[in-house]
Amino acid sequence: YIVQEYPVALIYNGISHAVMMATPSDLEVFAKGFSLSEGILHSLSELYSLEIHHNALGVEVDMTISSRAFMALKEHRRMMVGRTGCGLCGIESLKQFYSELPLVSSKVSSVWLNQIPSAIAQLKARQKITELTGGAHAAAWVVKGQIVALFEDVGRHNALDKLLGHLAEQKLNVAEGFVVMTSRASYELIRKCAQYNIGLLATISAPTSMAIEMAKKLNLTLASFCRGDSFVLYTQ
Repeated sequence: YIVQEYPVALIYNGISHAVMMATPSDLEVFAKGFSLSEGILHSLSELYSLEIHHNALGVEVDMTISSRAFMALKEHRRMMVGRTGCGLCGIESLKQFYSELPLVSSKVSSVWLNQIPSAIAQLKARQKITELTGGAHAAAWVVKGQIVALFEDVGRHNALDKLLGHLAEQKLNVAEGFVVMTSRASYELIRKCAQYNIGLLATISAPTSMAIEMAKKLNLTLASFCRGDSFVLYTQ
């Protein structure tokens, strides 16, 4: 078996905003999570409709969003015009890069840190796509030491967006748990968790320097190299 990867176009009020290379499963929660974690929507109440269309070229997720959200999105797109290789599109300065991010207010319990090894140990049995293909990342939500939701994707940020979309859809309290991921900790994962007020992110692999710096600035607890009974706590 080979892990599936398709172009998925995210369309807002008739305008294509982004094309993501993603595993074509759980696309509804993926689109919702992306919209929230990228700050396009403040809440799912601003999402009026969502339709998924498969065609020969890939998948289109067609969403209708509120006027406020759409106007903000158009302004962001205007700032991106003419930029090439920007990396952080729509960000005009380093100061803006940090100032636009919300500080995490969710409190992290010391009990959660003790639960990281048991949560990591539960991952393998829950990773169905990885079991078949060996080629997917997973993002899981942990409450009271137990994995209660897990999503997989060829892209680590996509897996996280799927999980965040699920949390929003089910109206789960983010103050009651934390996220574990099978990937490295990169800055975009920190940004997405902070946007959704996730207090603790635990990853199996290494963090990047920007991920550590951003986690410190945003008051997010980051644990990496989570293997066996050990992990490295980079921020707290």
